[in-house]
Amino acid sequence: MESTYDLSALDYHTARALLEWQVELGATEALLDAPFNRYEAPKEAPKAKKSAAQPAQPMPVQPVPEVDTAAEAEAVAQRAQSLDELEAALAAFEHCDLKRGARNLVFADGNPAARVMIIGEAPGRDEDREGKPFVGRAGQLLDRMLAAIDLDRAAPVSEDAVYITNVLPWRPPQNRDPKPEEIAMLRPFLARHVELAAPDVIILMGNIACDAVLGRRGITRLRGNWQEAFGKPVLPMLHPADLLRKPAAKREAWADLLSLKAKLGTLS
Repeated sequence: MESTYDLSALDYHTARALLEWQVELGATEALLDAPFNRYEAPKEAPKAKKSAAQPAQPMPVQPVPEVDTAAEAEAVAQRAQSLDELEAALAAFEHCDLKRGARNLVFADGNPAARVMIIGEAPGRDEDREGKPFVGRAGQLLDRMLAAIDLDRAAPVSEDAVYITNVLPWRPPQNRDPKPEEIAMLRPFLARHVELAAPDVIILMGNIACDAVLGRRGITRLRGNWQEAFGKPVLPMLHPADLLRKPAAKREAWADLLSLKAKLGTLS
């Protein structure tokens, strides 16, 4: 039982008399200093105000370190101590997107001990399918051109053989021209390829090969003029695919083949 009187407004004696009366009635505890009308109490206690939720702070984005793909290629290529190791290193190289769209790695064909190394541009559809360079119509024409000066990619003797590779080992989509960044990325593999094969002379077939090796284009001006790169004599020539489109240019190609044969004679 609890009191409903405001005892603070009464004098001492009156308040004591009222308290004694309440004790006689059975009051046992004093709960509040002032009366409280429970009929006017709110049905629910007021809820504490929620503080405005702070927006979640996004995790800081860590910048992805840029990879110097040419430097990475240089390091990987230099670790290769043989042509087989170089091919395996190139197959494992993950920085060139061309790899994801190609069927096969096109590394090389012919006799690695050959005196003549031919560098083409990039694999086409037939090369991508077979995994070898110069196997389509242009490749068939190249074989006939080489046979005219007694050279053959299948020859077991290095004196009569040729060794063939490309600037790019994977086919670009729709046979597009290689991009400058792709050439720069894969050039260290090409340089190491030449170093390991150690030919006497190099033939550059077409503009892309001249760009990658000599840093210049303009095959109609460059062809037939001996240059030097990778420490080797280098002869730019028209690509066989160009000769298929322009048969009249075969005359110039024949002159370049004779120049190649003469150069081999001076180096023997």
